[in-house]
Amino acid sequence: MQKGFSKSLTILRLVWKSLDKMRCFRKRSTIPLLGVLITCLLFVNLYIDDGYVLEGDKRQLRETAIHQLNSERYVHTFKDLSNFSGTINVTYRYLAGSPLPRKKFLTIGLSSVKRKRGNYLMETIKSIFDQSSYEELKEIVVVVHLADFDLAWCESLVQDISRRFGHHIIAGRLLVIHAPEEYYPSLDGLKRNYNDPEDRVRFRSKQNVDYAFLLNFCTNLSDFYMMLEDDVRCAKNFLTAMKKVVTSREGSYWVMLEFSKLGYIGKLYHSKDLPRLAHFLLMFYQEMPCDWLLIHFRGLLAQKDVIRFKPSLFQHMGYYSSYKGAENKLKDDDFEEDSFDIPDNPPASLHTNINVFENYDATKAYSSVDEYFWGKAPSTGDFFVIVFNKLTKISKIKIVTGTDDRQNDILHHGALEVGEKLVGTKKGKQCSSYITLGEFKNGNIEVQEVDRKIAFDIECVRIVVTSSQKEWLIIRSISLWTTQPPSQ
Repeated sequence: MQKGFSKSLTILRLVWKSLDKMRCFRKRSTIPLLGVLITCLLFVNLYIDDGYVLEGDKRQLRETAIHQLNSERYVHTFKDLSNFSGTINVTYRYLAGSPLPRKKFLTIGLSSVKRKRGNYLMETIKSIFDQSSYEELKEIVVVVHLADFDLAWCESLVQDISRRFGHHIIAGRLLVIHAPEEYYPSLDGLKRNYNDPEDRVRFRSKQNVDYAFLLNFCTNLSDFYMMLEDDVRCAKNFLTAMKKVVTSREGSYWVMLEFSKLGYIGKLYHSKDLPRLAHFLLMFYQEMPCDWLLIHFRGLLAQKDVIRFKPSLFQHMGYYSSYKGAENKLKDDDFEEDSFDIPDNPPASLHTNINVFENYDATKAYSSVDEYFWGKAPSTGDFFVIVFNKLTKISKIKIVTGTDDRQNDILHHGALEVGEKLVGTKKGKQCSSYITLGEFKNGNIEVQEVDRKIAFDIECVRIVVTSSQKEWLIIRSISLWTTQPPSQ
């Protein structure tokens, strides 16, 4: 089934490109374009890999797809598929609060349904607000989608939310919405991919639609959108930490940044991508769980690799799943309650004369992502240098070499230097004057209060190999903290 789905994604890429070229004809050709898309999806369904689906099952899947595509509710939901950049036509119920006219920096989206055991939504909302400073609160809006079809439960819960967080609702920091059941596609007769039981398929399929409608609502509220679950605890000042990361990624392409390794917790998107993601979840709502679809969406928009940051800023705190109240004690072991001390790593160029292994290039040591530089055995005098785009005041430097599974690939003998007076060379810009801050011990070095030890604004940071070694060298992370934001 996975192979068949991959084929459908390949054709979907081509369809999206065609639709984009025909943008000027959208209004006149919505129905024909929708027909083309549906035909492509059905065509792919005819050629699902034989190793996964038997011929009889293929026929049943085709009949199910045709039945759903002829369904009035299905067409109502997908009637504007030809405009992937546009929002979906849903009339939401505002249960509490209303959007403010000014765009914020970040929207935090939560979707919640009635659980058989436990309810963690209130604690999740509390953690978001409690772990944010007053200045940070000005830059966020929290949107809660109460997605259960039990309206009495929704009304009861929204009363509790209003009593407890009334001041945040009044300030425009908290909104509670509900998408009416009439806008949902059919949740009966769904395809049972992966041999999941019917109730499980219904649960995860509805969850995909819940999130799609939430994303659709949040499209124009802020510059960025973060997806959370309704049973999450936040790190202190998580917004400031995230803004540092976003600033460090300026000029580089990304679709999804991850601040937790669990499920769909702590996934950050550009708000401009939300309409396409909402459409995508709706199109494939019955195919697979939401977190799997997010991976496929990221790949469709040409972000091949995971971009995940450590420490994690969000922790799963629930003990019981929203599906049947089953136990779910997953924890993110990279989570740190106080993650405010994330490095700045101001914009810079990096180069080295150490022989690089494969694609483990120098920039990977400077990234906040879980990746590293890997070079072949260095010799005395070899260097690894960071040249800043502009003069920088640095307060702390921390460099870690080696990894848990390659503990010998450390810098056995080396020095850390900072430099000034940039000059042009055949190999690019270099500093002409350096001062040594310290020696590596057991492959690591950390220097505090650099700005008090060095009288000049720093233009370069350099690692120098002081003795040849037989072992290869992994520079796992280079972390720099500035005395002012790097954007200043």
